[in-house]
Amino acid sequence: MESLGEVLRSIPNQKYRRQAEEKIRQILTDPLIQKLRVKYPVLDDHTLKINMNRLYQYVTEHKTCSECPGLDKCPNDFAGHYTMLNVETSGGEPRLYDYKVSCKKFIAQQSQEVVRSRIRSFYVDERALSQGYSSMEIFDKDPDREEAVDRLISYILQTKQEGLQKQGLYLAGSFGTGKTFLMCYMLHELAKSGYTGAIVYMPDFAEDLKAMFQDPMKLKETIDALKETDLLVFDDIGAENLNPWLRDHVMGAILNYRMNRKPTFFTSNHDLTALEQHFSFTSKEGDEEFKGRRIMDRIRPFVDVILVNGYNKRGKST
Repeated sequence: MESLGEVLRSIPNQKYRRQAEEKIRQILTDPLIQKLRVKYPVLDDHTLKINMNRLYQYVTEHKTCSECPGLDKCPNDFAGHYTMLNVETSGGEPRLYDYKVSCKKFIAQQSQEVVRSRIRSFYVDERALSQGYSSMEIFDKDPDREEAVDRLISYILQTKQEGLQKQGLYLAGSFGTGKTFLMCYMLHELAKSGYTGAIVYMPDFAEDLKAMFQDPMKLKETIDALKETDLLVFDDIGAENLNPWLRDHVMGAILNYRMNRKPTFFTSNHDLTALEQHFSFTSKEGDEEFKGRRIMDRIRPFVDVILVNGYNKRGKST
């Protein structure tokens, strides 16, 4: 934004100078400046005239904010901020100072970025975490999942009131009923209360682990992050291409560390019985009923099962 002095210097002739003087008069009679004079009676005409640039920017930016075009198009000198004025007296003389204040939209954006920074996503579409959530999307979109939503909301409120729970949730239901969406909503809501979270899409995670064999440091960092995060969601568990190493040394290590410490959450198209069958058979070693039961002993006692009913929302807004 150019200063008032630059505007005046760009005016080539007397006619336009008179127009500039009229502009100065408009600034001095602007309601904002009149309110400023009421607030600070020590302000005199001389002080106002020698601070005309500050007054011009103050009035201009407040007008811009009243007709806000959005943060991405903010024309103010410092996007998302506007000028405020303060008056102090020094040696009996008033002095006018300007300073920047963050607008509500900038503050909201910063708060949202802080919330989002607390959630890590492994192979889950970032849009599921960055979008806003309306009550209509959560409560009203599908009446058939109302009971599931009520139980999820109760869990969120309990965590906010009592602190991190040891018990997690197991969201079971058919394809496209919004299980992942509800888990992302939970992570987002609890991140507002300062909790960290991670959501892992199991089919892609299982495939990517193969590459991590070549990078032991990355593998350790990933497993440690999933162990330590406050809230951990394994998304679409049971759909991965299971192998013994993933089940026993990755899932087993993570779940063994978290049980009785921090809650773990799951979404699945399987119920717990079907998931145990899934864990009892691997492509390499065939039927391993004991190992399947052992991993389920780290899941079943530490989750409350919620059945998510409803229609398939894939390809539609959730």
